[in-house]
Amino acid sequence: MIILVFIFIFLVILIIMILILYSKIQIEIRNLKFSSQNKPYFNNSYKIIIKLYILSIIPLFRISITEKKIKKLKGKLKKVETKVIEESDKLSKNIFKAIKKLNINIKYIDLKIKIGTENAGLTSIIVPALSTVIAILLRKKIKDYKNQRFLINPVYINQNLINIAIYSIFEIKMIHIIDSLYVLNKKEGEDKYERTSNRRTYDDCYE
Repeated sequence: MIILVFIFIFLVILIIMILILYSKIQIEIRNLKFSSQNKPYFNNSYKIIIKLYILSIIPLFRISITEKKIKKLKGKLKKVETKVIEESDKLSKNIFKAIKKLNINIKYIDLKIKIGTENAGLTSIIVPALSTVIAILLRKKIKDYKNQRFLINPVYINQNLINIAIYSIFEIKMIHIIDSLYVLNKKEGEDKYERTSNRRTYDDCYE
């Protein structure tokens, strides 16, 4: 009887792990705008919708984030921000590796950018360079090019400014999120230890 209970518990844990590992999070960004002209600000009518799909197809829950909800959570967010700043030295070394591990899949993107500088010549150089970089990044992350729209326009008004408007839907698999969190929390020297350990094992084969 006890063995059957252990087997049942093991199967339940196994099923839960499979459900989590083969799930995905979908993030939809609606009507998000940023402008640095006069005073940097985000618009207050944007909405970010986060959905969790079990086995990547069955919707489990949905969360909507708006400007009003963020203001209500402002106190808690300050605590999180303080903690992030305190641990920034530790995180900075692993953050780019962690982002790479996320393996974000962009399902749809509509991106509009306006850029201006006090130097017209500099503006004319920045715009095509930025367009090329974004095109390369999107090419790696988007499977359906019909869902890719982005436009970058120069603004010649003798002023430094950047205006961004974005509507986007992207997905991240839970297994990649877990892998990314592991990279972020990895202690310094782990890679060295692993490499040293492997080298010693290799050397022992010749003794």
